[in-house]
Amino acid sequence: MSADNMTAIDALKARCGDMPVSEFRGDRRVVVAKDKLLDVMSLLKGERGFDLLVDVTCVDYLNYRDATSRFGLVYLLANTATNERLTVRVYLDEPDLTVASMVPLWAGANWLEREVFDMFGIQFDGHPDLRRILMPEEFVAFPLRKDYPLQGRGERHNFQRLTRSEA
Repeated sequence: MSADNMTAIDALKARCGDMPVSEFRGDRRVVVAKDKLLDVMSLLKGERGFDLLVDVTCVDYLNYRDATSRFGLVYLLANTATNERLTVRVYLDEPDLTVASMVPLWAGANWLEREVFDMFGIQFDGHPDLRRILMPEEFVAFPLRKDYPLQGRGERHNFQRLTRSEA
């Protein structure tokens, strides 16, 4: 198969070895080891033309049947020239919830990674400004984790109370 006819997944397998791949309704997904994430994403952007990082999100698999990892970090990529789409997934487990930041490749990853950090506690190594974006800095928990109680843990008593006239 020539380099021009090679799909992004074929190129990844040729460069990085075998990795789990699936397809559903034309959408292709690949699972990447976290130590190879930056290399894989660099290849996808530089050589395969995935010029758009559509989204970065996370899934907490706590209490999921047959789940082997606690978190699944999900990157949605698009090649705007060919309309090709690809989902890249990386599995993470506590205590090491750190992956490489994609901000050097896609500037738009900045706020997306901050949101995942704020809601799930995933650390992005090399991120230029990794701090909370949705919750107050004083907030110590990660509210989208499955072990976070629906009613909260009483964190609001630590926050300053503003009246309508002060707002």
